[in-house]
Amino acid sequence: MDVDELRQRLETEKYSLPLSPSLRSGLIVDYRLVDAALAWQDASTDHHLICFDDPRYPPLLKTITDPPIFLFVRGQAEALLRPSVAMVGSRAASYSGLQTARMLASGLAGYGFAVVSGLAAGIDGASHQGALTASGVTHAVLGTGIDEIYPKKHAHLANEILERGCIVSEFWPGTPVFAGNFPKRNRIVTGMALGTLVVEAARKSGSLISARLAMEQGREVFAVPGSVLDERHQGCHDLLRQGVKLVCDAADIVEELGSMLSCQLDMLPQSPHIEAESGQELPYPELLASVEYETTPVDRLVEHSGKPIDLVLEQILELELQGWVAAVPGGYVRVKRN
Repeated sequence: MDVDELRQRLETEKYSLPLSPSLRSGLIVDYRLVDAALAWQDASTDHHLICFDDPRYPPLLKTITDPPIFLFVRGQAEALLRPSVAMVGSRAASYSGLQTARMLASGLAGYGFAVVSGLAAGIDGASHQGALTASGVTHAVLGTGIDEIYPKKHAHLANEILERGCIVSEFWPGTPVFAGNFPKRNRIVTGMALGTLVVEAARKSGSLISARLAMEQGREVFAVPGSVLDERHQGCHDLLRQGVKLVCDAADIVEELGSMLSCQLDMLPQSPHIEAESGQELPYPELLASVEYETTPVDRLVEHSGKPIDLVLEQILELELQGWVAAVPGGYVRVKRN
């Protein structure tokens, strides 16, 4: 998108933006910022400005009450379409909490889910690391500008994330650390995901704010139990008393996300329905052959079919619409024979 096109859209289409009428009526375009954003995008091939109507915009994020108008994204932008689970928890996490976060993130990656977190110290960082250890996808949502990694010690981790997933921010490049921006960041973390897992959290912690946001957004919330003697687990225990699902391994999460996963797949950009690929009797035969009559996880479909995740998600939805497969907790099953 060039400068003239963006300026025209900002002037003529501002009333289609996901804002309240009062905000839209007072919207003033600062073209210096527009030019700066476009200059940032042009500075590198892995810099992306993703507007609300961009097909790469995270589909579930569009459904929250206050979605960002656009996102600054670094990394593999197409990976934003992958179904994801948010993981949050204490910055001053215990050793066992960090180990648990890594284990659960690795397990979710094994099921084909992306792990979304905030790149903070503690549970956030461990969650990103766990997904990367399993060669999975993870996204870091910043409460600073896209070029301001916080904390600084996670600069190397941020570079690793760029190889497999994305770094995301709604704040302009150069925006420094400001405490008031982190709650805004949290709504994106939970809004991108099918559900939010709280690994370790004290009472009155920011992680419980994220859990509340997820509930308000209509998402699943999960919590990991811990020692009743450790205050870092009291917030999780409070959530469990409220009825959120207790989690011991990744399978506990995946089995709850079947309906939400189908919802996200329905929202993905897709090509027109066709009866079969050109010159073939069966639709997407390599992918269809990968779906068993018992539950087949998405990661296994990716591995067996040899197709990229975004193509698998598009084609498996097409197969579901044609009645060849059905979505079930944990993946898909074959329901029609050749």
